[in-house]
Amino acid sequence: MSSQSRHVPVMLQRCLDLLAPALQRPGAVVVDCTLGLGGHSEALLTRFPEARLVGLDRDKEALRLSGERLAPFGGRATLVHAVYDELPEVLRRLGIPRVQGVLFDLGVSSMQLDEAGRGFAYAQDAPLDMRMDQTTGISAAEVLNTYPPGELVRILRAYGEEKQAKRIVSAVVREREKEPFTTSARLVEVIRDALPQAAKRTGGNPAKRTFQALRIEVNGELAVLERAIPAAVRALDVGGRIAVLSYHSLEDRLVKQVFAAGAASTAPPGLPVVPERYQPRLELLTRGAELPTEEEVAENRRAAPARLRGAVRVREDAE
Repeated sequence: MSSQSRHVPVMLQRCLDLLAPALQRPGAVVVDCTLGLGGHSEALLTRFPEARLVGLDRDKEALRLSGERLAPFGGRATLVHAVYDELPEVLRRLGIPRVQGVLFDLGVSSMQLDEAGRGFAYAQDAPLDMRMDQTTGISAAEVLNTYPPGELVRILRAYGEEKQAKRIVSAVVREREKEPFTTSARLVEVIRDALPQAAKRTGGNPAKRTFQALRIEVNGELAVLERAIPAAVRALDVGGRIAVLSYHSLEDRLVKQVFAAGAASTAPPGLPVVPERYQPRLELLTRGAELPTEEEVAENRRAAPARLRGAVRVREDAE
């Protein structure tokens, strides 16, 4: 299956519209921090013919597929194997001091969900891997089989917001002593058996929160995001714009906090006139988080949990 036919970019038109005012001018640089299969990037290069794109992804297979997709744009697209918190180093290497646009489409890419062997999807049996970059790091199986019970409970609560974390972890520890976990189907079965009937009746697949928690732990997603969003804001030129698509409340909360801090005055209370150095650096482009339309969700069910926030850089950092 080609990358185009298996990937529908989420909230594409709205992302393009948010970034448009900053990308109209010749020589504008836009960074797609989560290249994936290149759907958003292809649309950016098409709509803004004077712009140059830098695309980052930690997944080498995604880079290969998006490279094929973006080949018609030639030198206007530079694709880099990197995690998105490495943005400052990537821009330094490329000799780009500031950029005019940044896009994040967080979470798991369509390709990672659809490739059964990657172990991201709880709906199909696969090796418990979940690494976005399969060349480095520990797998979800290693986390399940080696982490102390208390650490597993913390991960499920913090990253999966799983109320039944203790019950699930007790079952996992009991089962891993018999035989180490290797596949997703066995984990789903253990989770299902561990949960009380009432918990199984709410919130979709009962394994969803555990799989989310393991994926975030394996890829260090929240720690990376905590570094990446402020770094992206710092990389923006004045007038530059950033758009971020999140897929769960933990991601969205981090983005909201960074944007809110940038859009707030840092002046001490009580100043009659606020000096320029205390003025906000960002102006919010969205009122809260914007949601996909019903039509989009009907066309692409993976858009359902999406939350979009945007901001524009309105002044330099205070010296």
